[in-house]
Amino acid sequence: MRAVGLMTHGGPEVLEIVEVEEVHAGPGQVRIRVQAVAVNPTDTLARNGSRAELQKVDPPPYVPGMDVAGIIDEVGADVTTGVKLGDAVMGMVVPNGSHGAYREQIVLDARSVTHAPAGMSPVQACTLPMNGLTARQSLDLLALKPGQVLAVTGAAGAYGGYVIQLAKSEGLTVIADASEADEALVQSFGADIIVRRGDDVADRFREHFPDGVDGLADGAVLNEKAIAAVRDGGAFTAVRGFSGDGQRGIRFTPTQVRNYDGEWEKLDRLRQQAEDGVLTLRVADSYPAERASETHRRLEAGGTRGRLVITF
Repeated sequence: MRAVGLMTHGGPEVLEIVEVEEVHAGPGQVRIRVQAVAVNPTDTLARNGSRAELQKVDPPPYVPGMDVAGIIDEVGADVTTGVKLGDAVMGMVVPNGSHGAYREQIVLDARSVTHAPAGMSPVQACTLPMNGLTARQSLDLLALKPGQVLAVTGAAGAYGGYVIQLAKSEGLTVIADASEADEALVQSFGADIIVRRGDDVADRFREHFPDGVDGLADGAVLNEKAIAAVRDGGAFTAVRGFSGDGQRGIRFTPTQVRNYDGEWEKLDRLRQQAEDGVLTLRVADSYPAERASETHRRLEAGGTRGRLVITF
């Protein structure tokens, strides 16, 4: 069975078509005939060696990928989430060795999979699971109440856009960062106030909220540079493991989406919100599996808005 993987870490050019063993669904599992996989920044870390220590437990090829959409072609016993043979589905993958989304077939726990949003293509659907669950987890960790103020950095990205849209659906006031070129995009997500992005964005947030915001979702990985935007006793969550040092009574939590693997109810709620128009699924471009290296090269060059997608 074909997959896109790597035998050795390096630049985008190390991605190649590799052969992996066929897999079958066991109890509580489903097998997906993969049609589309989203390309995320975490995939480039798996490819370039940044996470080599985690991968050493298995021999290559290493197959990246955390977002998948396709058709159920095998259902194990005791699957209770309502998916059946032939259904169009999407799911989040926690990669391990050759078990990554960039492959023609993948077996997942049924609770990691739900129906694809009605009326949306596999290319669109695969952009939702991991980024949507990451945004959902960030908001759950911040635990803000309607009327409170949320600041979002990296607002033009997939994660940032989902955070804004979910936050607005829950009655929060949102202040977000954007370049001049991305201002209209971020405004379309529903942000109430937009400021210019940059390492000093905390100062611009404070210009609008002198006492600080109630919570901050740091999608730009500014870490320490963004803390000043948060009020004393507020909340801060970041997407790359940063956890702060508890200054000024701020509650720091790392957003680690792997902890939401198998949270079927949350994933299915995201599906419903996409169908209802609460969430906008954005695709930058799609490429066949044979050109997967181009997706990584383009992602690392910066400036893409929406997800790049690999198709099988």
